[in-house]
Amino acid sequence: MNRTDQEQYLKAGERLDDLQLRGYQIIQNPGRFCFGMDAVLLSAFAKVRRGERALDLGCGNGILPLLLAAKYPGEHYAGLEIQEESAGMAVRSVKLNGLEEKIDIVTGDIKEAASIFGAASFEVITTNPPYMIGSHGLKNENKALYIARHEALCTIDDILRESAKVLKSKGRFYMVHRPFRLPELLAKMSAAKLEPKRMRLVYPYVDKEPNMVLIEGLKGGNPRMEVEPPLIVYEKDGTYTQELRAMYGMK
Repeated sequence: MNRTDQEQYLKAGERLDDLQLRGYQIIQNPGRFCFGMDAVLLSAFAKVRRGERALDLGCGNGILPLLLAAKYPGEHYAGLEIQEESAGMAVRSVKLNGLEEKIDIVTGDIKEAASIFGAASFEVITTNPPYMIGSHGLKNENKALYIARHEALCTIDDILRESAKVLKSKGRFYMVHRPFRLPELLAKMSAAKLEPKRMRLVYPYVDKEPNMVLIEGLKGGNPRMEVEPPLIVYEKDGTYTQELRAMYGMK
């Protein structure tokens, strides 16, 4: 597909970014919410095995379904997004990459995920949820950014409740979040019967505090969690570590 053909998928203010995987590209609008490192890290932490179906809750412009479809041999991927404009971008990105048979994007509310998709319909759920509680942190005048960053339209309780319903028995739940909410997250995952099984802390530099945490839960799992070695993002000179370069598809 040449540049002219690609541009027919774009609307005013949008751009096309290369995902460095299988030639896939994604439509983004800098005026709304462009994907960040947390989505890339979550796609590397999660696993979707052959024959499995995966759902991304709050998929935004579709970055997680696209990355997961590029990396893993799952049978099918879906994304649920409440903001119509973001979901529309995701749908166009799916079409742009010729993945209509592999990825479904649904416009809808996370709080109604079980009603939309049905109980026990996925082996894997991923989510990169809003990190801030209510008005915690700086409010952004951009509504799309505010919704993406704050629990304005759904809470972690909503996400865990619906995930527990939509996941099959022994299904896996993958989430990226902030370490300052870690005690709450682990307690609420256990209460929702999504037992925390694996965790990895992400550090910007080796001598700095962690600023992200990756967590895997197992529906109906027993209490026992593996803490993986820390993930360091930057070398001392500010360049990506080799592990980060590999996650981004860099040599």
